Amino acid sequence: MSKRRLNRRQNWRIKKIQDERAERAARREQKSLEQLSASDLGPETEGLVIAHYGVQLDIEPPGEPGNTFRCNLRANLPALVTGDRVVWRPGKDKTGVVVAHLPRTSELARPDQRGQLKPVAANIDYIVLVIAPVPEPHGNLIDRYLVAAESVGIEPVILLNKTDLLDDTNTTAIRDDLLKVYRDIGYQMLEASTVTDHGLDALKSLLEEHTSVFVGQSGVGKSSLVNLLMPGINAKVGELSESTGKGTHTTTAAHLFHMPDGGMLIDSPGIREFGLWHMDADDVIHGFREFHPFIGHCKFRDCRHEQEPGCAIHKALDEGHITPRRMASWRHIVRSLEEGN
Repeated sequence: MSKRRLNRRQNWRIKKIQDERAERAARREQKSLEQLSASDLGPETEGLVIAHYGVQLDIEPPGEPGNTFRCNLRANLPALVTGDRVVWRPGKDKTGVVVAHLPRTSELARPDQRGQLKPVAANIDYIVLVIAPVPEPHGNLIDRYLVAAESVGIEPVILLNKTDLLDDTNTTAIRDDLLKVYRDIGYQMLEASTVTDHGLDALKSLLEEHTSVFVGQSGVGKSSLVNLLMPGINAKVGELSESTGKGTHTTTAAHLFHMPDGGMLIDSPGIREFGLWHMDADDVIHGFREFHPFIGHCKFRDCRHEQEPGCAIHKALDEGHITPRRMASWRHIVRSLEEGN
């Protein structure tokens, strides 16, 4: 997604709308706080953001899965997201007030409609990148997800879902030609099928005692996995469009679910592609983990890793430490950023 350039009037208009929204939020908060006097509020305690709805949050007390309180957010606090840990005070009738935001260990963000990076989930241990035989997976799209995960320091896991759709026409291309390179680099690789139950035990074992989020193209089966891993959730499942070969977005708000055997899963809105416009070539190259041993060892400090003599990245490519496909993918991503795409 390219970054939009706004003129002075557009910037003024956006600021005016934001100021009006902030004023309305402050009035709503004041009204809510008047309804919840200090004497009606319990003591401060830590809590977990299960979901957010505008200026209100669903907060869960520690050790009480499923026991949620609809809480207001004090105006002086930053925008919170699902997975955040907070300090709050419970009120009457399953209400409360969030009074403080605890530090995040990690943050997952994506561009909003104006191209500005916006957090969508916090305190995540694993980003599970879900791909499937249909829609057909492509290396460059996988690499973009991996670069985004590496840039925020969240461990990515690649999950090949819908293995029941593998056959003689696509197995070699997907398992051997496409995914082998990621296995060789050291990424965790899993397979699963909600139709045959293939690989589900290994997936559950990975997710136990961790907070994870599924990402990937629409139609790869993220919501179906959520339904199977957590019976009773009944997450809405999107049907793959026969006319376009692309799935439809079905999950509308990020929500945190507790798994029966431990661990938490944030079911996020469908994400077709991470926006990387806020990154430059140096940021992107650090998202290719097999490049790491060779970064900074080029003859020239400003080496662009094209045809410069003494390029350590090119030497690694020639010696087989970097595959031609990954090198081409890195160049494609960098070129797309330079062109504003």
